[in-house]
Formats: sequence, C-alpha cells, structure tokens
Amino acid sequence: MPYLHDLVTTLAAPWVVLSPRSGQLTGVGAEGVYARDRRILSRLQVSVDGRAPVPVQVDERRTATTRYDAVLDGLGDSGHDPTVLLRRTREVSGDGLTERITLINRSHVSVDCELVVALGTDLAGTAAVRSEAAADLPALPPIPEADRLHWEDASGTRVTALFDPAPDGPVPDSAEAEAERGWQLKVDAGQEVSVIVHVSATFPVTDGFSIEPPASRPGYDEVEVGCDDTRVDRWLRRSLDDVAGLQLAAEEGERYLGAGPPWYLTLFGRDSLISAGMLIPVDPQLAAGTLRALARHQGTRVDPGAAEQPGKIPHELRAEVTDHGRGLVLPAAYYGTHDATQLWITTLHKAWRWGMPTDEVRALLPALQGALAWMRDYADPDGDGFLEYIDESGHGLANQGWKDSSDSVQWPDGTIATAPIALCEVQGYAYAAAIAGAELLTSFGLEGAEEWREWAANLRERFRETFWVDGYPAIALDGAKRPVAGPASNMGHLLGTGILDQAEEAVVADVLASGDLDSGFGLRTLSKAMTHFNPLGYHTGSVWPHDTAMTVQGLYAAGQSAAATSLVNGLVRAAEAFDYRLPELYGGSGLPEENTPTPYPLSCRPQAWAAAAAVAVVIAALGISPDVPNGTLRITPAENFPWKNLQLAGLRLGSGELSLALTDGELAVRNSPLEVQ
Repeated sequence: MPYLHDLVTTLAAPWVVLSPRSGQLTGVGAEGVYARDRRILSRLQVSVDGRAPVPVQVDERRTATTRYDAVLDGLGDSGHDPTVLLRRTREVSGDGLTERITLINRSHVSVDCELVVALGTDLAGTAAVRSEAAADLPALPPIPEADRLHWEDASGTRVTALFDPAPDGPVPDSAEAEAERGWQLKVDAGQEVSVIVHVSATFPVTDGFSIEPPASRPGYDEVEVGCDDTRVDRWLRRSLDDVAGLQLAAEEGERYLGAGPPWYLTLFGRDSLISAGMLIPVDPQLAAGTLRALARHQGTRVDPGAAEQPGKIPHELRAEVTDHGRGLVLPAAYYGTHDATQLWITTLHKAWRWGMPTDEVRALLPALQGALAWMRDYADPDGDGFLEYIDESGHGLANQGWKDSSDSVQWPDGTIATAPIALCEVQGYAYAAAIAGAELLTSFGLEGAEEWREWAANLRERFRETFWVDGYPAIALDGAKRPVAGPASNMGHLLGTGILDQAEEAVVADVLASGDLDSGFGLRTLSKAMTHFNPLGYHTGSVWPHDTAMTVQGLYAAGQSAAATSLVNGLVRAAEAFDYRLPELYGGSGLPEENTPTPYPLSCRPQAWAAAAAVAVVIAALGISPDVPNGTLRITPAENFPWKNLQLAGLRLGSGELSLALTDGELAVRNSPLEVQ
C-alpha cells in the first residue's frame, strides 16, 4: 500500500499534489496530481540538459502553495558554490494546478541549456492507487498540440496540460506513451527565466455524488491566538490553513470538509461531522453546510447492499462504486456507519446552541426526527436495547464505528470479537443524541421529547449494568453479548455524553491517565498492556489526534482537568514534531528515550479531524459553553489550565464575535454578544 507520510502535500480540495521532497512526480506509489477521486497526472518530471536537479529545500509556505529549490550541477561558475538554481512553485486551486518552473542564474556568465518537462497519466481511481491495482495500468497516450497536451479515458475524463511559453520544436508523435516537451533557454547572468505549466481537467456528468470545490475558501484571518507557548499559535494557524484547503462543496454549494487527501476527499458522515463540530467556534457555516448536505442524502429505504435504512446518515458519498481491494467494495452512496446518525443530531444541537439561525435549524427538524427514529427502529436489530451492527452485504466494512479496521475490536489475547458488535461509544453518542434531540423538539414545539428522555434514561441504566468490566467500560459487547475486556480509548468518548455519572467519569479518567494509554504524545487507541498492542497498529495502539481531542473535550467537561491537560500537552509536543501539521495518526511507544512520535507511513496529512483538533482542545480548555437561544454564555477555564496566558479573538457566536483572554488565571472577556456567566 502506498506510503504517504514522507510525501509533500499541496492542497486546495478537490485538487491535491503528493510528491517527494524533490518535487518530481515519477508515478511511484501514491505520487501524483489528484482531483475528484482520479489521479490526474502520475508523472511530472523536470530535467535540465538531461540531468535531474539536486533538491536542497522545500518551503511549504501555505497549504495550497509549495516551493521546491534545487541546484543544477555543471552550470554557471566553477567552484563548490552552486550558482544556478531551479525553483518550482507549485500552486493548486479548486480548479487545477499551476506550476512555475524558474531557472535562476546567479553566476557571472550566461547559461544556455535545455529544460525538459515529462508528463504522463493513467487516470487511475484513487482506490486503485491505494490498493496498488493501478500499478498494472498503462500510461494513456497524449494528444499533442503546439502549446498543450491532452489525455482522455473511456469515462470521458479529459486532462489538459497547457504550456506558457509554448515548447520549442515540432509537435511530438501522438503515439508516445509519455510526453516530453522541451525549451532551449538562455539565461543571462543575474537573470531568471520561467516556464509555466497549467493543468486542468474536465469530468463526465455523474449520477452519483459530485465532488466540487467551494465557491470561496475562507482564510480564517480574523481568528487570532496569542499564547505564552508559541507552539500553540503555530499549531492553530497551520491547522486553520489546512482546514481551508480541505473544504469542498456539495450539490447545493454547502461547504464541508473532505476527510483527507488523496483517498478521502469527499463527504463522510462521521469524519465531516466531527470535524465541522469541532470548528463551530470559528466557522459555524461549515457545520450548517455539512448538516444540510448529509440530510439531503439521509436514508429512505432498506438496502442491505448499501447498509441504507430510513433516517440513517451516510458513511461516505462518491461518484461511483469503489473497489478498495481485499473484498471491500462500497457503493457510491454507502451507509455502513453506526454512529454518524447520532453525531448528526449532536452536531445540529451544538450548532443551535452556538447560534445557528432558527429558520435554518427548523428546516432540518424533519431530518432530526428521521435520525431519532432510526435509532429506535433500526439501530438495534435484535431488540436487546443496545445499538449494534453487522455487515450484511459481505463486501462492506466489518466494523462500523470510527475504528473501522477489521481488528479494532479484540479481546486481551488478540482474538477478534465476533459480530454483531455494540460499541461503547455508539451507546454514549446515542444517549447524548436522544437528550439533545429532546431539547430541540421541546424548543421548537414538537412532540416526542419525553419519549426520548425516557429512552435515554433506560439506555443509561442498561449500559451501567452491562458494559462495565474489570473496573472500566468495555470497548464493546460481542455477538454473544459479552463485554469485550481490555482498556481502549473508546471509553474516552463516553465522557461528556451524559451516559456516565460523575463517579464513573472519574474512574474512566484515571484509566485514561495511566501510562498504558497516555503515550506522552496523545491517547493510545489500545492499552500497551494488551497482548497485540502495536504502537503502529492502525487502531491497536497508535495515537489519533481527533480521538485524543474528543477525549480531552470530555475530560474537561467532566472536571477531570489534570488528565485532560496531560493529553493536551502531548498533542502540542506531537504538533511540534510534525511541523504543526498533525497527521491522521502516529505512534508513540512511551519509552523514556523517545523524544518524538513515530510517523505512521500510511497516514493522511493533512487530515480533517486532526486539523480540527487544535481548535477543539483550546475551546475545551477554556470551557466555553454558549446557549445563544437563551442568551447566555458560560466560560469555565480548566483548573489545570495548560498555559499561563492565552488570548483568543475572532470566534463566531451567533451573529457576533467572541474575544477573551486568560492571564495568570484571570479571565477577561473583551467582546461578547451574550451575557457572560
């Protein structure tokens, strides 16, 4: 499977370029230019006088712009100092790629040379690249013109590379599998000359979900942070830049976050909701757009092949059926998630509390009622009072919580738990959704609120009686209704949902704070005391920033600030190690000599909920809890606050702005549209 971690990412969704630090795209592994679930270019290589430039620096100045500097041996002045450089400035937008290739002559003599750009594509689907099935695909033949090249495939996808200025020499033979275009350049001493390549593509009209760029991409310049730990400033700023780069638009123009490049740049139920929910304080319209886009695709029928059921929120939406290899074949609209529906409800409730306009909330109430009905009518197929799942299709996801790998639910000896599976956090989300749904129903004058409060109370009691094992909540119940033992991060998601009482939350906090789960760089997905713990196991010991951030939110909400702050400090250390762009996941063995986290080679970077985690932990530490419908704002900074001084400005609250500062434990609210409690 192609590794991602060491690749440089240039992103403005749906376009993304993944390259090694040389900037050269050779078609190896995941290298390439991607858009709308296609690899647009697999090859984009530059040579000068038949030799590859020697890379010396990469400047990832912004998410959408990367600069690569290389030296050209054998050109310019003699001696050890390089005097002729090749600079590639790569910039993507929602509509394509522009690459400026500049020859810079800092020598004392004129330089005459031949610049050659080689391009190629297989137009492979991202799933085929990921599964390595694309390795057997032939390169498509180019269709050359004087100043451009085209490629087309049978689906109707058409790629164009436009050159400015036009290449020298005759148009190449169209039978060539890969295209090389050249320029004879003369660069005087102290001067520079550029060649620009514009890459664009057109795509066939699809009956499935269309992955579109947003009409405009926010810059979040109004969000300002100042902290005595300057790492926090840099982490938050880079994360918001990545959030902007990850944004896409649904059919009606609603903005949402693609989960991560290149495999997951589309609308996901769970990922997009968690990310947008964390970002409500800085971009409430993002959450509103995500809610509306998902509501439009809410399930309407029973279809086991797609895991669709009435009222259910989809797992992922794509233009066509996707074959991920190893028997995992997902339809264009796939509903195999057992938590996105509850998360849709709680995200709507949070958006409402932060000031989502009343008419926008009211328009989503039918979807709310459908989502609640799904929890009652379909989420518990065997009627035991818990929400459980099983893949009925034979080609879908075996696990349908956020830990969706096949080995993510296992016993302490490594035995895989048998389905149907009732995950602990799914029950916590359901409890929170029922309470949140009841509040919304009451506030908007709809019936059924008391029924859902009673439903939640019964679930809470059953959970207490059934899930606790060895002094902590089990990760799940297996098909035989046995609680699956072994400490895991899943229990952290129960905090703040209300399904645990105060004493139970304290017990969970103690388990999470142990050295077996707190890695020093965030929360491990599985305790290192487990037989098959693996610090680089996808869900069996690695650290996921969003998982840690969601646990941090719950810990602070439960008043367990010491455990929360330890995890926050770990995330900050990890952010520094990854140049403030946290990846999807990483490892952390916890050994005393370990000073930095270990990269996970397949990790998406940037990734939506990893980027959103920066905002989530800062807001959680400050304890900002608004209730715009009732005109109040509660701010309760954590007792064990992670930093000495923190200033935060430009938060969005209702129709106004919130700015505040915490200095040596003293809170000052500098701007607020609501009365502060």
